[in-house]
Amino acid sequence: MTITVITGANKGLGYETARRLIEQGHTVYAGARDSARGEQAATQLGARPLLIDVTDPASVHAAAEAVRAESGHVDLLVNNAGITGRPTTAAEPEAELMRRIYDTNVFGPVRTIHAFLPLLSRPGATVVNVSSGLGSLAVAADPALRASVPGWAPFPAYASSKAALNMLTVLYAQTFSHLAFRAVDPGYTATDLNGHRGIRTVEAGAQTIVEVALGERAAGTLFAGADGELPW
Repeated sequence: MTITVITGANKGLGYETARRLIEQGHTVYAGARDSARGEQAATQLGARPLLIDVTDPASVHAAAEAVRAESGHVDLLVNNAGITGRPTTAAEPEAELMRRIYDTNVFGPVRTIHAFLPLLSRPGATVVNVSSGLGSLAVAADPALRASVPGWAPFPAYASSKAALNMLTVLYAQTFSHLAFRAVDPGYTATDLNGHRGIRTVEAGAQTIVEVALGERAAGTLFAGADGELPW
């Protein structure tokens, strides 16, 4: 039995990723920070509800303990929960905005990974961090590459949070060599995060996450996008 935990799984990419993996035979814990919405989504999906607010250390540890008590291990952890915040430019003061975004997009995965590490003990256990092409330093520095990334925009708080998540993916892969760590950019997907302005469907965005989660992309630490590997 493949045990999978997905944060932010009550809607959007997390929900569709859960649905696809359940189709593949996974037992999915659908994480949500709102109990009622989480229960509703889990019922619709045929998943197990998991109350988890990645900004709250006590909530994260309680979620890990709940999974440990019920299933004993985790094979796949998908850190999907994330926020964008208000789009700003580098010229605007945004320390508090950055603090809030980092608490979810960076510290959230850190809390979750460390809480679930004892459960990610089986061979082939995988951690997938849902990132963004906006977090690529190479893309940000190269006008030609920027033009190739649909929806690219200079939003320092969000983009830098995903760049930090990418760095953590690389360093955690080196530190926890018994685990496979992956970063994935689902593309500019129409979700609540961007007011449904994205040009990709949720189904298409989730497909990229699922391919990475199932090991259908190249082996090794990678930053996978819809059309291939992205530069860090």
